[in-house]
Amino acid sequence: MTERTLESFAGIDPAFAGQQLNDKLGLEISEFGPERVVGSIPVEGNLQPYGLLHGGANAVVAEALGSMVCALNAGTDKATMGLELSCTHHRAVRSGRVTGVATPVHVGRGTVTAEIVLTDDQGRRSCTARLTCVVRERPPGA
Repeated sequence: MTERTLESFAGIDPAFAGQQLNDKLGLEISEFGPERVVGSIPVEGNLQPYGLLHGGANAVVAEALGSMVCALNAGTDKATMGLELSCTHHRAVRSGRVTGVATPVHVGRGTVTAEIVLTDDQGRRSCTARLTCVVRERPPGA
């Protein structure tokens, strides 16, 4: 597979570049490859009313990192779309950053499944997620 940068991989239409949910959460990708994608978000600014990290923020991080792993494993001529996301929230996080690590657990012709483990700054697991993406032919021009 040819090496791709995060920007070229994302395939974001310039008209929508400033409207990405990942940016609004402050997601920063620190590692990017077919065997492992790592990213983190700040807890501050992503809270629910009780001062805890919002469970939906965990889901967005899981979907974002898992989607990248799935797309990288599907190949450059394929497109992947989320089919199912499951999140189990183990522990509340009140401050610092949450880091997610996505790894592939199944790479098939029709689906790719990733496991995403989110941890707090002390390395304690706060959420475990599983994302399955369907694999399709990439549309012409995409």
